[in-house]
Amino acid sequence: MERRDFLQSSFALPFMPSSLRQRTFVPEEELVIERSVEGQPHAGKVLAAIQPHCDDIPIFAGGTVAKLISEGYTGYLIRTTNDDHAGVGTTPGEVILNNEKDNEAVAQALGLSKVYDLGYRNHRMDNISIVELRARLIFLIRLLKIDTIVSYDPWGHYEENPDHYVTAKAVEAARWMSGGRLDYPEHFDAGLSPHTVSELYYFARGPQLVNRIVDISRHIDTKVAANRANVTQGPGGENGSRLKTGLAKEGKSLDILGSTDEEANLNYIKHIMLDIDSDRLRGIPSDRELGEKYDLEWAECFYYRGPRESKLERYIEEHAR
Repeated sequence: MERRDFLQSSFALPFMPSSLRQRTFVPEEELVIERSVEGQPHAGKVLAAIQPHCDDIPIFAGGTVAKLISEGYTGYLIRTTNDDHAGVGTTPGEVILNNEKDNEAVAQALGLSKVYDLGYRNHRMDNISIVELRARLIFLIRLLKIDTIVSYDPWGHYEENPDHYVTAKAVEAARWMSGGRLDYPEHFDAGLSPHTVSELYYFARGPQLVNRIVDISRHIDTKVAANRANVTQGPGGENGSRLKTGLAKEGKSLDILGSTDEEANLNYIKHIMLDIDSDRLRGIPSDRELGEKYDLEWAECFYYRGPRESKLERYIEEHAR
């Protein structure tokens, strides 16, 4: 095995520094930089942002979702858990309600048209029937005619949260089975038809193969707004204003926090959570650091899969008489 192949293999991961093993980028000639475009080239297409918890999409893919929506997609937010074990609230019921409100606010901030909450228990998705979850996702893919999915990478390594990897595996299975003419034929009696998802943007918290960098510079403030909406369990609380007040008591200040409490809360998300202190959440380069690497201001990275070119069609076009 060549050294380069070994370094990019899973066998090498335990022996590599964490700063290197978090992301494996394809060769530069294969890496795609997806930039913002003018107009709405994706008008008529449908996107589904699928997350286990209400803070997943905002943290890892909020900029990309905002970019695609601005370019013409109609979007939906699908949350697989009820977040009953995460966030502020005196009872589980209150926590569920608070997160439900936050999730709706996230969808609104990102320009998504509707929320579908599937309601599985938080941190317990490894105890559910993944076949049932897959069937529900197939139904939604066919019902909404979803063309593009943004979600967790089912091939991401060292993911510790069962909600993340169960959701990811169910999404990956559902996205191709939804195009089958023999899977769940009762759907067709209800007026649905087979529908195949053509594009996938998969993100991960740990080691992942990356083949696409998305420029989110125009949409960083929308991403900040989506994270600001996550008051119950995410960074959307009063972190910035608390830091600003605490520093003031010590006779200190940070220019990046701004002058008002709300500016401090928004700038805390943008300049601290998504940049300076991103390691605390992800252990990977921040959105700003990733952008700088590719001469962009802010960026997100994904394992992307899109429509495949048909060699037969190309051959026919070149050789048919």
